[in-house]
Amino acid sequence: MNEMELTILMPCLDESKSLAFCIKEAQRYIHTSGVSAEILIADNNSTDGSREIAADCGAHVVVISERGYGNALMGGIRAARGKYVLIGDCDGSYDFSQADEFLQKLRAGFSLVVGNRYLGGIEKHAMPFLHRRIGVPLLSMLGRWRYKVKIGDFHCGLRAFHRQTALSLDLQCGGMEFATELIGRFADAGEPICEIPTVLRCDRRGGHSHLKTISDGWRHLQLILLHNGRKDR
Repeated sequence: MNEMELTILMPCLDESKSLAFCIKEAQRYIHTSGVSAEILIADNNSTDGSREIAADCGAHVVVISERGYGNALMGGIRAARGKYVLIGDCDGSYDFSQADEFLQKLRAGFSLVVGNRYLGGIEKHAMPFLHRRIGVPLLSMLGRWRYKVKIGDFHCGLRAFHRQTALSLDLQCGGMEFATELIGRFADAGEPICEIPTVLRCDRRGGHSHLKTISDGWRHLQLILLHNGRKDR
């Protein structure tokens, strides 16, 4: 039996407004590309019917009871069946038809491929001004200094990697800082990393975001400066 090549993994917490759109977009990519793939929703105890929507659309669903972006993704990575895992938010902000560009880099030998929204383009109103001009550039600069890796956008939510390598790296961060930890662990392990231009679209949730600017930014900063993975959110 041939190994499944790709898992498209979406962390989900009350995404009923945008989830079906994202799943169908990912399904179109799988159908047109012919890649052996699954769509996996790591549901973080949604209460708005997101799990039912995902199941009705034909996606696999795994329930991760421990809240947090990182916790949801780590649970999803463990449950994934693909050789490679592509993660992306299910708010409609990323185009899953771009999965082939990530997959090509993985097939070429890179262990981690990270999207760069500054190279690909950011739609108007898709990212708050302070995040775009100050928060993300500053934390990415510190991340490049700390981990000695040429990644321009440490917080792009669209990225792909070797599943078994990720499982071997003892990922610990349960919150949003998981995005930084993932790059840092791959970099510290000497794994080959690259980035590709990625467009950030306006999300389909009506402006609601799970990101907490001050507390999540502080946790990213702590991780970079103190290098301490934390399980709590």
